[in-house]
Amino acid sequence: GIKGFNVTVPHKTEIIPLLDRVDPLAAAIGAVNTVKLENHQYVGYNTDGLGYVKGLLEKLPGGSLEEINILIIGAGGAARAIFYTLLQQGARKVDIANRTVKNAQTLIENSPFDSESDALSLIEAEQQIQSYHLIVNTTSIGMKPKVDEIPLVLNNIRRDTVVSDIIYNPLETKFLSEAKKFGEITENGIPMFIYQGALAFQ
Repeated sequence: GIKGFNVTVPHKTEIIPLLDRVDPLAAAIGAVNTVKLENHQYVGYNTDGLGYVKGLLEKLPGGSLEEINILIIGAGGAARAIFYTLLQQGARKVDIANRTVKNAQTLIENSPFDSESDALSLIEAEQQIQSYHLIVNTTSIGMKPKVDEIPLVLNNIRRDTVVSDIIYNPLETKFLSEAKKFGEITENGIPMFIYQGALAFQ
C-alpha cells in the first residue's frame, strides 16, 4: 500500500540494482535517495542536487545559471550530485577544485552533460578565485567538531560572489563567516536539506 520511500546512506548506491528503473539524472549521479512506485515498478530518483539548485536560485542575483562561472570544492558524492544537476539545469562553466585533482578530473570526464569545466588544485582555485560568481563547498571541512577549518582562502574573492556551504551544523561555518566579512551573499545547507525532502515527498 505504499507510494514510495526515501533511501539514505549507506544504501543510496546499493539500492540501484534492485530497482526496475532509474531516472537519468539519478543514474548519472550514481545514487538514489527517493523511490516511487509507478505502474507496479520501483523507480529511483535523486533530489539532492535539485534541492540544492532550488534553494540556490533564491539567493542567486538574476536567478540564472547560464552566464556565471561556478567553483565546486570537493569531488565526493555531494559534489557529483550538485555538479551534474547544475549542468543539467543550464550551467556551462563549473570548475571543480579538490585536494586530489585526479578525482575532480574523473568527475568531469564521467559527466553525461556538456560543459566547459576544469579540474583544479585548491591552490589553483585560490589563485583564480576572482573569476567565480558562485563558490560551493561540498566537503565536510568546517563541520562540527572541526569548526575552525575552511576549505579555501577567500582573500582575493570578487565582491559580488555567492558563497554556499552545504553544511548546516554549525548553521554558519567559518567559511561562510569569512565570506560575510567581504560582504558576500551566503547560504548554508538548510535550503538544500529542506528542498530535497520536499521534492522527494512531492
